[in-house]
This record gives sequence, structure tokens and C-alpha cells, in this order.
Amino acid sequence: MNNDQRLFLENKALNLRIDSIRATSASKSGHPTSCLSAADLIAALFFNVLKHDLKNPKAANNDRFIMSKGHAIPVVYAAYKALGVISDHELLSLRKFDSVFEGHPTPRFIYNEAATGSLGQGLGVGLGMALHAKHHKLNFKTYVMMGDGEIAEGSIWEAADLAAHYNVDNLIGIVDCNRLAQSDEGINGHHVEKIAAKFEAFGWKAFVIHGHDMTEIMTAFHEAQQAGKPAVIVAKTFKGHGLAGIENKLGFHGKPFSTNEEHEAIEKLKSHFKEAYEYNHNLDLHKIHAPETTNLCFQKQQPEIKIDLASDPQAKHFGSSEKIATRQAFGYALAALGRANKAIFALDADVQNSTYTEYFEREFPDRFVQCFVAEQNMISVATGLQARGNIPFAATFAAFYTRAHDQIRMAGIGRNALRLCGSHVGVSIGEDGPSQMGLEDIALFRSVPNSIVLYPSDGVSTYKLTQEMANYHDGVSYLRTTRAATANLYDACEEFPVGGCKVLHQTDDQDIVCVIAAGITLHEALKAYKLLKEQGIHIAVIDLYSIKPIDAKTIIKVANKSHHGIITIEDHYSQGGIGEAVAHAVANENITVKSLAVQHISRSGAPAELLADAGIDAQSIVDAVQTPCGQCFERK
Repeated sequence: MNNDQRLFLENKALNLRIDSIRATSASKSGHPTSCLSAADLIAALFFNVLKHDLKNPKAANNDRFIMSKGHAIPVVYAAYKALGVISDHELLSLRKFDSVFEGHPTPRFIYNEAATGSLGQGLGVGLGMALHAKHHKLNFKTYVMMGDGEIAEGSIWEAADLAAHYNVDNLIGIVDCNRLAQSDEGINGHHVEKIAAKFEAFGWKAFVIHGHDMTEIMTAFHEAQQAGKPAVIVAKTFKGHGLAGIENKLGFHGKPFSTNEEHEAIEKLKSHFKEAYEYNHNLDLHKIHAPETTNLCFQKQQPEIKIDLASDPQAKHFGSSEKIATRQAFGYALAALGRANKAIFALDADVQNSTYTEYFEREFPDRFVQCFVAEQNMISVATGLQARGNIPFAATFAAFYTRAHDQIRMAGIGRNALRLCGSHVGVSIGEDGPSQMGLEDIALFRSVPNSIVLYPSDGVSTYKLTQEMANYHDGVSYLRTTRAATANLYDACEEFPVGGCKVLHQTDDQDIVCVIAAGITLHEALKAYKLLKEQGIHIAVIDLYSIKPIDAKTIIKVANKSHHGIITIEDHYSQGGIGEAVAHAVANENITVKSLAVQHISRSGAPAELLADAGIDAQSIVDAVQTPCGQCFERK
């Protein structure tokens, strides 16, 4: 790098610092000192390293950049202003209600690759994008900037481990090691060699540099591109670099400058970087290199995918006389989707022989990502794959999604269409005991914006609902599956639209209550229906296969013909489950709702014992209908 090139990039870095201060001061909030530590690295990336078509941010072969330390996003917005992508007015709209330039990155600004800011997730998302490039034989690279504070998150090391396992040499991490976290010094301080040693222990090539020396920065980027394995640049930087009295000092995190302080700070920067400030040559270096063209097109919205159960090689398992676990039916449907569309990917967390994603793996090993026992990273990798136009399905035990709730939450904020299957739900799993029982998952997924929550009760509905998930592109979709084999209730031609339900039993005017269930408890409800019918007592039964969105219209209609009474029964804790979903749906109606749900910590035992212990088996439903409390449903 010659002197002109160095000064050009240092001039860009100075302007990024100035504009980061201006933007955060205008918004009266933000993290200017974190932007100042990253400015040199961002200048090198955006004005020399990245190859992307600025007029087409979704171009298939663009290099990708993820600001994982999302609070420093103003310095990235400043770079896009310098590149002519956004105006100064737009830059200064940072954090305003009507602005797409939010305080932490979200896809409202189309150039942002992912929603970040909840620390520790960007590297996994970047890994998903890097795996996409490998699969499609694209030569773009993915760059992820992390803070030294956020690499204390275990999810970073889950991603680092998996990246080395798959040898993604097109993934380059950057650690902005500015020593200071929000309230104190970070766990690593300025021990950049220690950070580098950690990455190298995971199988990465690490480069330790002075993060404010442009020559070192550019050399490191060049060498990282040629590393032949995942690479990380560990840059020793200083928070608030260039501002005497603030640089490398605690107490300035998340504190914008006032109007007077802003002017003073900018003048200090001009004085500190005097040579860069005075540089005014125009170099071709500022032109971003165009990516190589490719025939692959980014598709945000895939065409509708259809699979036909009647012609499926495994159709025999879905006959009316057969039993099949819904988790296994999901595996068959997933394999069928893989045959129908090459954009389908499957991810698993070392339980593919229990979730039955192994069926997909056998047919499409190149589209199967084994994420091992690292559920947080599995969700992040799926997010990265989806952001590049793929249709990822991820599966594990429902209980283990709780540890990945933050990643799921951020996928919701990022409007990422992830398809997630949670198996082994409820106390009905039996002898494995409470640690393996998914009893919180409905509540978790119902709370995610734009999510859908589906809970099939037999093989046919599972197969059809898995297809529905593939065609849902507006957010996270979740399928809840059961461990035990259950009888098939529906013909292969039955359809299960999202937002619907199935009325399995109803009389004209004799039903004293409407029983609503899904999954394993629907089969208990059907047993209870027969027991009560033998006693001359009639109940309506609804299969609530779509918990969110919920078919309130049908529920209200059936309940009103069932003496205005509902009993819900679910293999889930009462908080956030089916009972609460139904109660909310009928809240403004003259309808009484009684909920049977798991109320205490379960234990090891036979499934039938545990269903009875939880009060959610067939006899419990019969008792609920017949008890004095249940008699309120008999009012005329």
C-alpha cells in the first residue's frame, strides 16, 4: 500500500468518525465511542476490501458484511453515506421513529444483512451465509465484525467450532478489541494474543494487528482472504480513538455528545488526524470492486411448493389403520420437500435419528447441516441461510429451543422465515423425565412476532402442515411433534390450512361442552368422547392444529352451540399454552373456558401414568365434564 492509498483510507475513516458523532448527537442517543474504535476497520472494508454491487444489495455474489456488535452500526451508515447510497439527511435520521436507520441493525434498511444487537449471534449468521456460498459454488466472502465484549458469549464459540469443522475459508471474522465493555473492562482486556489463541484452538487462522494502523489492517485482510480456512483479524483498538480525555476511558459507552460537545469533538478529530483531514486527492481506490456475475438469482419469495402424500414412497404409513409418530411423519414430509425444491435445507442438533431429519440427510447430504449439540448456533446458521434465499428447516427436541430463545427472538425481529420443528413434547415422552419434556415451547413461539404455531395430531396433518411451513415466508413457523406413534385420523386428501381447525365431533344441540385439544391430548379427548357417549353425554371435539393463528370464528360458533362452554386440554404448562390462546380468542364472548394443563413438575414414568398424573388424560376430561365445576357447562 502506497502513501496515497493509506491517506485516502485514513481520510475516509476520519469522515466516518465525524459522521458517527453527528448522527448519534442528532438522535441524542447511541454509541459514538464504539464507532470510533471501529472506524479504521470499516473504512478499509468498505472502501477497499468488499466486492459488492451497491445498486443491487441482494446480488447473489456480493460480499456480505454483518455488524454483530450492532450498537456500532452508525459507523456503517456513515460508510453508506460516503458511498452515495444514503443522503446526509437520512444519516441524521438515525433512531427516529420514521427512519429505517435504527439504533441496532434491522432489515428495514435493505443493506443490513441481519438483525443484530443482541450480542453473540452475528458469527453464526455469517457462517450460514458462508455455507450458502460453498453450496452454490459462489466466490463471495462473508465478513463479521464482533466486539471483544461479545465474544464472551458461548454462541460465538459454537459458530467458531462449526466453521472450522466445515472449513469455511470464505468466512472472515474481525474482533474490534477496544478493551472496554459497557460498565467495566471486558473479560479479555487488551490481551489480543489470548483472543487469537482461542480462535486458533478452534481451528481458525488468526491475525493480530494494531487496529488503527491502516497498513497493518490492509495486509491482514489480504492474508485472511488467502488463509485457506476460516480466519479472524484481532484488532487492538481504543474506544473513542482520537479524542483526548475520552479515548480508552470508562464511562462513555452509549453516551452521545451534546451540541457543544459535538463541535468540540469534531475539531479534536480534525486536529488529531491532521494529515488525513488535509488529504483531498481523488483515487480510483474508492470504487468498490464489482462482484463476479452469476446465474444464481436471489429469491426472497419462493414459488409455492407442493408435495403429494398419495404419491409419496412412504404413503403406506399414513393409512387409516396405521400408527405413526408425528415426528416421523415430519421426516417423511421434509424429505419430500427436498425432492420438490432445491432451496430446502435441513439442520439438526445431533438428534436426527429422533427428529427423523435423517431421512432428508440420506437423500440430500449436501443440503443437510449437522450443527451438533449447539442449538443457539443452529438457529443463527439457519438465519444466515434463509437471508440468502434458502428455505431452512431446523429440528431438535422442543425443550432445547428454550436455550435458543434469543436467537429465535432475533430471527423474528429480522423477519427471517425459519421453519422449526420441536419433537418430544410434553409429559407424554415418558421415562426420560422432566429435563427432556418440552412444556414451554408453545408459549415461546406464540410470543414471537409474525410467528405461526402448528400442532398436528396424526401423520397426515403433520405431512400437510410441514408443506404449509415451507410456503410461509413472513416469519418463524413452528411445528410441535409427539414422540409416541398415534393413529392416523385423516384421509390423505384432507387439507390443513394455517389458521384453521377441525371439528371432529358435534351434534345439533346436545353437546354440553366443546373440548379443544391438539397432539397427544386430542387422542385422549377422542377416548373421553367415547366414554361420555356411552353414558349418554355428548361433547363437541375440536382439533386445534393451528394454535397461532387461531380459528376464533369456528371455536366461538361451536362453543355457542355447546352451552357456551369450552374445556381445553394440552400437554404443556398452562402459561402461554392452548388454554390461554383459546381464552384470548373468546374473551369478548359469553363463553366459559376451563383449562386442563400440566401444573407441576413431572417425573420419569410410563406415558399413560404421566398423562394421568398431570390430569390431562381421557379420564381427567371425563371428570372435568362431570364434576360440579363442569356442570356449569350444562346451563340452558
